[in-house]
Amino acid sequence: MGRVFDALRRQQVATPEKSGDSRQSTSSKHRGGSPSSSAGLPSSREIEEQLLSGSSIMSVAQATVRSSASTAHTADVPGGSALPGGLASRDAGATLDAAGSARVGGFVSYDISPARVEPHLIAVSQPRSAYCEQFRSLRTRILQSGERLQTRAIVVTSAGIAEGKTLTALNLAWLLAQTEGVRALVIDSDLRQPCATDYLGIDAPVGLSEVLGGQLSLEDAIVRLDPAGLHLMPGGKPRDDVAELLSGPSYARLLHDVRRMFDYIIIDAPPLGIFTDANVLMSRADGALLVVRAGKTKYGVLDKLLEQIPKDRLMGVVLNRSDDQPEASSYYYQHRYYSKDRRLSEPKTVMTEKEEEVAVIS
Repeated sequence: MGRVFDALRRQQVATPEKSGDSRQSTSSKHRGGSPSSSAGLPSSREIEEQLLSGSSIMSVAQATVRSSASTAHTADVPGGSALPGGLASRDAGATLDAAGSARVGGFVSYDISPARVEPHLIAVSQPRSAYCEQFRSLRTRILQSGERLQTRAIVVTSAGIAEGKTLTALNLAWLLAQTEGVRALVIDSDLRQPCATDYLGIDAPVGLSEVLGGQLSLEDAIVRLDPAGLHLMPGGKPRDDVAELLSGPSYARLLHDVRRMFDYIIIDAPPLGIFTDANVLMSRADGALLVVRAGKTKYGVLDKLLEQIPKDRLMGVVLNRSDDQPEASSYYYQHRYYSKDRRLSEPKTVMTEKEEEVAVIS
């Protein structure tokens, strides 16, 4: 500071007096006797005040600091500070110069109630039944194939309508999601008649159709089904240009994105014996399951369909509504329950063998 003081004094001495009145005023002030000034020069205190008042650092307006773009997201916080130790605290995902708040949390969640689902969705309605154990056997084979052959995206199709392909896809995916460390997704790709949400008893009107049409993002189309933790992309609005959409680049990008998000992807496809959509989907997937119904699907139709499916894609055939009664001799499958007075009741039959879904993979 000493050098700055000396420079200011030299500049003051070198400045000529502008008029006699000013010299008179200076002389009279000097004779007036201010102890802190000499020869008309400013004192050290005055020089320091001038320096501070002229500093660009000290003259920045407080309002300007608070309206800075880099701290705009903290404008509603007292003090407006995003620095450590300040009063402001930033939400997770917020960064400096962020244009908006980051998306936090997961997908929209639905609680699936056994009382609302389709009764043949036995992974939810009858998880301890012998019929559900058949689907657990199917799940085991899928997991083994996934580990051995890296089969992750699986198309589930059928020969015709009402053969149980959607229920098979949902039962299998629900049990896959219950496996420790597995994240599973069902994509309702039967866009001509999407029905997965109806079987689950939930109201999710938008999904795959809107994603492929560009009206909805992928993350907004996926919902979470609890308590299993299964994820579902509903079909959305029915449409007729299904083959064109499924064979286009939008669906290919969608599958690429969900492969990075989930371990197993179950694709509910339209019937293979009626539409070509399933063939398109199988060319993009890793494997395929063909669902047939006992007493309905004809052997000749099945033989023709098996010829259409590439050998390296076919994982097996699932037989529904079989007359074979699953073995239920173990106490684990007996539907016994204790009444309020702790007396053991007799086993209760929920469905007959003709009404129940049975899955057998070959």
